[in-house]
Amino acid sequence: MKKYGVVKVMYPRFMKVRQRFPEDRVENIPARVRQELDRLELDKAIKKGDRVAITAGSRGIKNIPLILSCIAGRVYELGGEPFLVSAMGSHGGGTPEGQRAVLASLGITEDAVGCPISCSEEVVKVGVTPSHRVDVYCAREAVECDGVLVVNRVKRHTAFRAPRESGLLKMVAIGLGRVPGAQAIHSCGPEEMGQIILELSRVVSRRINILGGIAILENGYEETAGIYGLQSAEFEEQEAELLKKSDLLRPSLPLDEIDLLIVDEMGKNYSGTGMDSNVIGRWRIDGLPEPEKPRIKRLVVLDLSVESHGNANGIGLADFTTRKLVGKIDFAATYLNALTTGYFQRAAVPITAGSDREAVEMALGTLKKDRDKTSIIRIRNTLRLDELWMSQNLKDCVLGSPRLEIISEGVELVFDRNGNIGNF
Repeated sequence: MKKYGVVKVMYPRFMKVRQRFPEDRVENIPARVRQELDRLELDKAIKKGDRVAITAGSRGIKNIPLILSCIAGRVYELGGEPFLVSAMGSHGGGTPEGQRAVLASLGITEDAVGCPISCSEEVVKVGVTPSHRVDVYCAREAVECDGVLVVNRVKRHTAFRAPRESGLLKMVAIGLGRVPGAQAIHSCGPEEMGQIILELSRVVSRRINILGGIAILENGYEETAGIYGLQSAEFEEQEAELLKKSDLLRPSLPLDEIDLLIVDEMGKNYSGTGMDSNVIGRWRIDGLPEPEKPRIKRLVVLDLSVESHGNANGIGLADFTTRKLVGKIDFAATYLNALTTGYFQRAAVPITAGSDREAVEMALGTLKKDRDKTSIIRIRNTLRLDELWMSQNLKDCVLGSPRLEIISEGVELVFDRNGNIGNF
């Protein structure tokens, strides 16, 4: 530590804390998917031999292989020929091989879903938006097939605010647009993203035959909280309502003011930005003011998930990281993602320490606060916040919150001989 000029810091003791979130959940996934698909009256829309594309994105959505399998199975029952179409913008490096690897890491394989998967770079220009004259692209497979079923989770986006953010419309507008589509939309500023997505999706919808969509909600325990079948004409109105529902379910940190947040692992399977900007309160987008809360003085991220395939977009949201994480970065994939969106600051590598211990001690040293007055929270990732570690000095805050419960207390932060942090 001496070579960094940082004084070694004494750690406070910690409490392991459980957070309670709304527990809405779907108990029988296949039955609910079948019920919601029946709302779409696919028996009237799919003819024998019709090729039906089902969108498959790059996000880690709970039960997504099962959901996709149920949808494909229903199409088969109706005499159609289902296939999954990769719809993930620039993720997976924008290549067929990268797209297929991302899907496989999410458990989405041809064996798992029971139908073929089409991964490609091919797109077709299908028009331009009324405002800004932005070119609109769509995956060639979606344009040339007989019908498309759109599948995605509805949640807050990590780069803009609008009545509709991440959901079915975004899948149509950006996911199916692949790299050219993502580049086109991100040529606009974040303040315009909501409107541009709306316009893009309308242009695409006039060119392809959207049979309907399956919208998914998740709760704070990373469980499927809702499955909704929407007619294509319902996408705009109902997605806005589902976004409001998702706000009531989504996880959050228990405090608005934190001296140090330790994130064990970031990754694309947790958020498009590796760490959900809605959770950590950091945008790092040029020209866009930072969220009012939560306010985190220092953020340390320790590792990158295997499921990210080296894409560390969002690393720039941290203040300190480790060589362990940086050594796993695929800079080509990360830079493609960041430069496509235009949010290049999110790909900037922060101060890099040799170990977890060094990274944490560097961050604590810059705070220059007494250990007993330093508020520290440690989380697994920004998706799972139902259990976390909080410094012992926050006990009154925990006891004063009806959604928090102490599991254990007086625990020391443990590192092994190599400076790696102990099990969560």
